Amino acid sequence: MKQQKAAVNMTAGRPGKALLIFALPLILGNLFQQFYGIIDSVVVGQFVGQEALASVGASSSITNVFIAVAIGGGVGSSVVVSQYLGAGQTGNMKTAVSTTLINFLILSLFLGAAGWLLHPSILHWMNTPDNVFSDAAVYLGIYFLGLPFLFMYNVQASVFQAMGDSRTPLYLLIFSSFTNIVLDLTFVVSFGMGVGGVAAATLIAQGISAVVSFAFLMRRLKECCSTEPFRFYDCQMMAHMLKVAIPSILQQSIVNIGMLLVQSVINGFGSGVMAGYAAASRIESICIVPMLAVGNAMSTFTAQNIGAGQTERVRAGYRYCYGLLAVFAFIIWAMMSLWGDVFVRCFLSDGMANAAFQTGMGYVNFISCFYILIGLKAATDGLLRGAGDVIVFTAANLVNLTIRVAVAFLLAPVVGVQAVWYAIPMGWAANYAISFIRYLSGKWKGVSLIAPK
Repeated sequence: MKQQKAAVNMTAGRPGKALLIFALPLILGNLFQQFYGIIDSVVVGQFVGQEALASVGASSSITNVFIAVAIGGGVGSSVVVSQYLGAGQTGNMKTAVSTTLINFLILSLFLGAAGWLLHPSILHWMNTPDNVFSDAAVYLGIYFLGLPFLFMYNVQASVFQAMGDSRTPLYLLIFSSFTNIVLDLTFVVSFGMGVGGVAAATLIAQGISAVVSFAFLMRRLKECCSTEPFRFYDCQMMAHMLKVAIPSILQQSIVNIGMLLVQSVINGFGSGVMAGYAAASRIESICIVPMLAVGNAMSTFTAQNIGAGQTERVRAGYRYCYGLLAVFAFIIWAMMSLWGDVFVRCFLSDGMANAAFQTGMGYVNFISCFYILIGLKAATDGLLRGAGDVIVFTAANLVNLTIRVAVAFLLAPVVGVQAVWYAIPMGWAANYAISFIRYLSGKWKGVSLIAPK
């Protein structure tokens, strides 16, 4: 198999070095991906107003679920791609890529159409206040039109990562993020398009990324395995991918589904609290990027080494993740302790209510002490997912969701909005404990998704 310069061979060399080299572009890429939503929030918060920021925040709890489906499906399907790559079966790898792209193109068209038709009903179900409902509906309507672009870019990025290339998606995201910033400012500040302007900017930027990413992926596949026979679609391979993709979608979606359900609790406290929660959620989305990137890197690392029959190397890589996550968690905690108020104020204009700032600061100060938990959860889930051992970590994530939603709904009427963030570390800790027990059992080593060559 022809190795590309941008690719990282996860089956040779020092496990820690391979994971770090692969994870760093993932972290940078995920940060730039977060800029889509962050810039939207900053622009509307500073140039439009509190209600506009609240509407984008309410919309984001919905859009994040669809982003999680795209990312989870891509990561889950890419496990099969990685295992074929590790086993040297490049023809089957190319078949897996083609099957994945076809599956998610169809799914994205269906979900985009359903979301465009149903988003007003979803907003009503979430108890969205009347003063932010109209802007939220505009944002979501435009967003769902561009959903196929979002899906195809994220799935293609997962395929690049499965092949050991985390740099190409990074370069595309940098370009797309700056395009989004320019369009946001042009549409909102120059043209006065408001919330609809930031949604249109996101749609255009994601569309460009998806098309360019597809062209690069086709060229990469032609370079690395042009002589290998492959099939455009394989139903049996699809079944193998669904075995990991569906639990992976659940795993990636758990946090966002929980946020969607909990958003209805937040909405009941008014637009001031909604704006503060939206600001804090954007900050949290940045803070957890390194943790989730390490988990996704561990997934690819595990899948390639399982394909190559090197299970002890997987254990060595997993141990390295603990030290890496501890460093990231300390840095994030220190930054939030020193400059948390500065970050929150970036999203809030001077005229916004004090409730917005107090809500944002309360959330940021509390949750920054617990980011190590989501890191340990992500790394352990990533190992199990990469091995194709999906049942236990899926159950663990469902426990996570149940705890977060139940505590928020039961305690918010008693202790206030703070119950929403009290529930978060409880869910993370339970999730990690269940997955870690599965890791200790060693049963993940006996799972196989591909046939030997």
